[in-house]
Amino acid sequence: MKNLLKIQQKLIPEVIEIMSKRYLILREISLSGPIGRRALATILQHSERIIRSETEFLKQEGLIDVNLQGMTITEEGKKLLKELREVMDDVIGINELQEEVRQALCIKKVILIPGSYEKNNSLVKEIGKQAAKYFLNIIKEDDIISIAGGSTMLEFAKNIKSDKKYSSVMVVPSRGSVGLDVETQSNNIVSEVSKNIHSNYKLLNVPDQLCEESIKTLNQEPEIKNTLELIRNSNVLVFGVGRADEMVIRRNLSDKDVKDIMDKGAVSEAFGHYFNKKGEIVFKLNTVGIDMESLKNKRETIAVFAGRKKAEAFIPISRINKNIVLITDEDSAKEILKLV
Repeated sequence: MKNLLKIQQKLIPEVIEIMSKRYLILREISLSGPIGRRALATILQHSERIIRSETEFLKQEGLIDVNLQGMTITEEGKKLLKELREVMDDVIGINELQEEVRQALCIKKVILIPGSYEKNNSLVKEIGKQAAKYFLNIIKEDDIISIAGGSTMLEFAKNIKSDKKYSSVMVVPSRGSVGLDVETQSNNIVSEVSKNIHSNYKLLNVPDQLCEESIKTLNQEPEIKNTLELIRNSNVLVFGVGRADEMVIRRNLSDKDVKDIMDKGAVSEAFGHYFNKKGEIVFKLNTVGIDMESLKNKRETIAVFAGRKKAEAFIPISRINKNIVLITDEDSAKEILKLV
């Protein structure tokens, strides 16, 4: 099919253009449905006239349903999307861009979702879905999996669907609690992931940031000590990416620490460590959970984020661990290429 499409692209390029347009419209209805024509036109930056014409075609083909609530994808539409994904990624240049970013960063793998998170926030659902799909392909019996918190991680957890029971797998949070939103705390996400893969799990009911004396005291508590040992020995890590300027606010740091961190050129944060553009640690907090040494030694490290503004924050992290899989949106990948 790929060869046929390449021939068509040369001989009748308008066929590929129409196919790409209809594919992206169908995909967006799948992500955002039920959705109205006007909202769909705004997201995809097409005129309402074009959206009306194309969605009428999709409806006639039985790929979408239309009712008062809006447009939704049918089972036939879902099946077609799944079958077309790999081919269309090749046609619209996603496969080529993935390889370009992988080589530029010298990392293990890049998985991209077509589009821009800034223009279409619903892409985070597809990013979470693809992260879940990759995750389910790589986990093995007896794995210890550490999971970070965050809104993108929550989408990842929600999209994990498995009938297989991983009864010998242990899921743990990669760190203590950060911020006040309980839903996006790592403990909550660990619980959701564990439920969806039918595994064991341990929680870490402590704040992420503590004084050195408190951390020493906690390490004497058998239950906490055991959980921290599991976190350090985890062989799979899934995490989001944090910008330094956003994380200093989430962590509620003092004005003095904020100034110190930003004056030193910090652009990203991971597990209490702040990094400059070169990947050098410029500031370190006393945190509970994963340390930098264990970050480098995982069998699988999966970084998941959405949005151009986090592209700069990911680059230093990619320099710490080359055995990393990046899952993000197309626009973020293009931003990475501009910056490296």
